[in-house]
Amino acid sequence: MIASAPPLNHKRGLVRTLISPHPLGDTLPALFQEDAFTQRFVSAFDAALAPIFATLDNLPAYLDPWLAPADFLEWLGSWFGLALDETWSVERRRALLANAFEFYRMRGTAKGLKAQVEIFTGGAVDIIDTGAVATSTAAGEALPGSPNFAVLVRVTVDDPSTITATRLDALVLAAKPAHVTHKVEVVKRAEVRDAVEVTSA
Repeated sequence: MIASAPPLNHKRGLVRTLISPHPLGDTLPALFQEDAFTQRFVSAFDAALAPIFATLDNLPAYLDPWLAPADFLEWLGSWFGLALDETWSVERRRALLANAFEFYRMRGTAKGLKAQVEIFTGGAVDIIDTGAVATSTAAGEALPGSPNFAVLVRVTVDDPSTITATRLDALVLAAKPAHVTHKVEVVKRAEVRDAVEVTSA
């Protein structure tokens, strides 16, 4: 049986000339610092620790959506409970992560839902819900809105086939208030209807 080499991960590389910023030999007692064999021995550990020190020194860049390596974006998204679509461009994934904190500030609101779906789909988003606000100077006036709690998310794009319906539905389910039922509608830009009645069905 002939063994084959494992596939290489080209997302990470080894910098062979990387120098450790904290050589272990300098931390040894004076007796060992003057010993050539000891210095050569601990230099092997310096070569192993150098990439670790380099990563720690650049840790803030790994946590910045605009600077992090592309293969770290999925990991960053997991911090916010975001599932990034692998078909998206890297720039689009970075934009979603960069706005994740703002999404959480607006979580459960129509504005927050619209912003999140817009970045997810890249299309125009209309949020139609059954809620309403009204003022009255007389007691006993009819309450505004509808007694059923529902929201319609209509996404208008040039090509609906580019939208993953299950991922979009899961996104809306996670972003809307728990007690509100929802319906997702993806339409082609030339087929937009003017109005729709939102029901709890």
